[in-house]
Parts: sequence; structure tokens; C-alpha cells
Amino acid sequence: MRTKTRRVNSVEDLVGTAGDNQALEIVLTTDLSEVPPIGLLPGQTLRSNSGEPRTLMFREHVDGVRLSSDNRIEGVEIVTSPDNRAIWNNYSVGSLGEISLRSVRATGRVQILAKENIRSGRVEVDGLEIRSADARSEEERPQAYGVRVLQGVFTLWNMQSDEDVVLSASLANISVGRFGAPVLGTGVFVGGAGDKGGRLNVELLETGAEYVDGKIPPGTPDEITGGVFAVYGAHVDTVRNNGPVVTYGANDMALDNWGVVDRWIARSKVSTFGASGIGFVNFGSIRDLRVEAPIETFGKGARGFNVYSGTVERAEFDRIVTHADGAVGVQISQPIGSLIVRRGIETFGSEGPSLVKGVVQTLSAIAFSIKHGGSARTVRIEGGLMTHGKGIPPLEQQGAVDELVICGGFGDREDADAGLAEP
Repeated sequence: MRTKTRRVNSVEDLVGTAGDNQALEIVLTTDLSEVPPIGLLPGQTLRSNSGEPRTLMFREHVDGVRLSSDNRIEGVEIVTSPDNRAIWNNYSVGSLGEISLRSVRATGRVQILAKENIRSGRVEVDGLEIRSADARSEEERPQAYGVRVLQGVFTLWNMQSDEDVVLSASLANISVGRFGAPVLGTGVFVGGAGDKGGRLNVELLETGAEYVDGKIPPGTPDEITGGVFAVYGAHVDTVRNNGPVVTYGANDMALDNWGVVDRWIARSKVSTFGASGIGFVNFGSIRDLRVEAPIETFGKGARGFNVYSGTVERAEFDRIVTHADGAVGVQISQPIGSLIVRRGIETFGSEGPSLVKGVVQTLSAIAFSIKHGGSARTVRIEGGLMTHGKGIPPLEQQGAVDELVICGGFGDREDADAGLAEP
């Protein structure tokens, strides 16, 4: 019969208890340092004393806690080298069972993959803060639309090609990085094996503050990262971004969707500072998108909102502002439903380079652009369209719009200076 609880207060106790299949619950009573890698057996829980969070500081350049099946970690801080995995999983088991992370703080990556023997499982997160981590060394990266996506410092990925392999998840209150000290790589990454293949069903993906820098060399055409990235094969009921999402590097998308999302709500400001760092880009399918705070971009070719593939049935934005050459405010290249912007679209740049589907192209910083192949049932821009680059038009329409309403101002800087902009 398995012993319900074992209290540990030394590294030796921890290692021995984790390897004891009679131990069901491992309770940390003190902080521990110089910890070697440990693995939890199926059914084991690792937690701190109630109300007393404890820290496990692992040896340099080793991974931390390896999960197997039906494991739970609660109220623990796990510290590894940033490019190591603080939490990861064993691929030899047949199922993840139910993996639970609650009130966990980490330095180092959290990576849960369904590969090799794993054919089912569920992951529940309620409170995960990744203070520092670096995911750039991971070679396995999904590829589509001419680019590859770097894995996240939090990655949940069903990699099985068999479409009968389905994982489920509920992921609440995940934060990565700190202001001025971003994590490296993608922030939060959820995905399946592709448009055909193993799938990941997520009821809730909820994030707090996200600070991300992919450190991709400027001018690289075939690599991207994201602050929050729903990759192909991910089917998400609700995405909720409760905190700011900030990206600092080239090709860093703040919010990116290749999957299928029912509703996506961003409640705080979305900012990008690197070249070709888009505020929100969609290649998948979204039923209802609401960005309730401004999107603002500062890098060359850093657009505000794009639909290059897939569709969005309804999109509503607060305000979109871009500051650099080639930085289009909104660009639509596929049929969408309705688009509403409450407080206007404004751009400050002229012509410049921007990454489009793995190719660097020259774009003009047009406020609102509908390309050939793009269309919309309804577009309503309140707060106006304004451009400040010389000779840059506020509107480009090559596709059909059934109903287009622009109010609150319309023009470029020269028109505004001459008093010709609409009041």
C-alpha cells in the first residue's frame, strides 16, 4: 500500500522519496539547493507546506523535475539554468493522465510534449510564473507559411501525427518574463501536429503579463516567435490576455493564431518594438476577436493587425498605432466578417521592408489596406484613419467591402496640415 505523505527536508530525502513507488505525496519542508534532476513516478505529487512556498534550486545546466503520469506540482519554485527545463515530461509512458501545475514559479522552461509513446492526457495549469527562460536551443519547430516557430518557454505540444491522439488542457494565469527582462524564444506556445494529425483541445488559455524577445537576427526571413502563439492543431475555446503583451525583437509577433479559436480577448495593451513585430496576426480561424486596449508597434515593417490566411468572423479593436516605415496599420488579404476599430488607426512611417509569409517585401505604412483576395462584410473605423508619412494614403482598397464607414477624420499629414482632413 502506498504511503500517502512523505515530508522531506534534504536533497537526499527528496531524491530517495521521488524514486520510491510507495510515496504518493512529497511535501517540501525547506528550501533545497544543488538538487540533481529528479523524476516523479506515476501518481506522485510534489508540493510545499501549506502556505509556505519552497524553492528547489537545481545544479547548473541540468533539467529539473520530470513528470510522468497523473502528477501534480503545487506551491513550489523551481530554479534551473534559463536554457534548461524546469519542468518537462517522460515520453515513455502511454498517457500523461492528468498533469496539474498550481501556484508554480520557475526559472527555466516548462515543456510538455506528446511524442513517442504518449497518446492521451490532460494538462491543467492554474498559476504559473516563468521569470527567466531561454527556448532558442530547441530544434523541433513547427513550420508553415514560409516560416518556422521557435518553441515557447511554456510549450504544450501534441506532436503525434495520428489524428486519433487528442490532448486536452485548461491553462490559467500564465505569465512570462518581466518588464525589461524578457524571456527568450516564444512566450506561451500551444499546438498540435498540423491541420491534420494529433490535436490539442484547450478550454481556456489565460495569460497575465508577457515579455518576450526571440533574439532573431534582423533580416531573417524564415523564423518567428510569439508572445502568445496558438499553433496549427490547437483548438481553443477562449484565449484571455489579462496583462500586457510586449515583444522586443525582430519577427516577434505579440499575438499569433494558426489554429482554431472561438473567442480571443486581449484586455491590456499589446506592444512590439522589433522589426516585423506584428501586434496580432491571424493565419487560422477566429470566431470573435476583441482587443480592448491599444495595439502599438515601433519597429520597421511592424504591422498592427493582419489576416493573411484563414478568417476572422468578427474583430473589434480599441486603437492601432504604428511608428515606422513599412508598418501597415491593418492589412486584410482574406475574406473576413466584420471589423470595428473604436479609436482610430494611425501610422507614422513611409515605405520600408516587412516580413510577409517568409519573404521580406517593401510595404507602405498605409493605415488600412484590403489587398486582392481580401474582403469584408462590414468595416467601421471610428476615430478616423491618419497617416503621417509623405505620400502615404490612409486607405488602400483592392478587395470588396459591403459596408465601409470611416468617421472621426480621414487623411494624410499633408491634408491635415492644410486643414483638409475630415473633422
